[in-house]
Amino acid sequence: MIDVDAIRASAVPVAGFLDGFRAARLTLDDSAVFYRIGGSGPPLVLLHGYPQTGAMWHRVAGRLAQDYTVVIPDLRGYGRSGKPLTDAGHTPYAKRAMASDVLALMDALGFARFLVGSHDRGARVAHRLAADHPERVRALATLDIAPTREMYAVGGPAFAADYWHWYWLIQPAPLPERMIGADAAWFWCRKCCFGCAGAGPFAAQALKEYLDCFTPEVIHASCEDYRAAWSIDLVHDDAETAPMEVPVLALWGDKGAIARHFDCLALWRSRALTVSGHALPGGHYLAEECPDDVLAAWLPFFAQARP
Repeated sequence: MIDVDAIRASAVPVAGFLDGFRAARLTLDDSAVFYRIGGSGPPLVLLHGYPQTGAMWHRVAGRLAQDYTVVIPDLRGYGRSGKPLTDAGHTPYAKRAMASDVLALMDALGFARFLVGSHDRGARVAHRLAADHPERVRALATLDIAPTREMYAVGGPAFAADYWHWYWLIQPAPLPERMIGADAAWFWCRKCCFGCAGAGPFAAQALKEYLDCFTPEVIHASCEDYRAAWSIDLVHDDAETAPMEVPVLALWGDKGAIARHFDCLALWRSRALTVSGHALPGGHYLAEECPDDVLAAWLPFFAQARP
């Protein structure tokens, strides 16, 4: 039973929520990027997952900002970033297009090379970013994903049952949009609060932002994100001719679907030359469930790749 009001009421506020980060917006030719920025030192960009915003990094961003200039955009189609019109091929929501927003943002901020920390859909954007522009990405850390092409290729019926949204959100518009839009907050809570940790990982401030931002425009754009993953993103994946040279740290939750259905390191090693990683004690929302474990892995990995 999903009781949205009860979930909202039980969410606990956290002190210092993204304190020290300022918000800004960069206008692009076909879209715009809302982002937060804080800290000092070498640049580190953090890319969030579905159906969230950059607020998901609030439990790790402050510590990272002690050593890095941390840039936290909302992905194209999500949060307060732009939602450009789509086309029949879902091209505006290809991970290559979403990655282009990140490049434009980092260019505007004057960062030629940078580190990337990423989760879920953001990690798929980061993978395309690193594969297409290895000269820009020093190192890539991912949370609870394996590469898209490989997950589709080897995932079986049990995976489809766990990741039902992968196959439902790709259905032609407006089927999922209308069904989600009938009670968007209920859907968000059913999707995100049904894992091993329930609604516990979501701080009150973050939960409010997630639900407030889950508008009809975001619902449609995020469906386009998944439709692109099933179509044009696979074309881009198949066009790669050599393993990615950017070093990858892949972490996943020991209680999540990635652990149940995939050999995460093996799948990443099929796509990248240098891969390390391990499971963390949690489910899918690791940066909010076990931030100390994420930081314990990320800090030495990023330190090795600092300029």
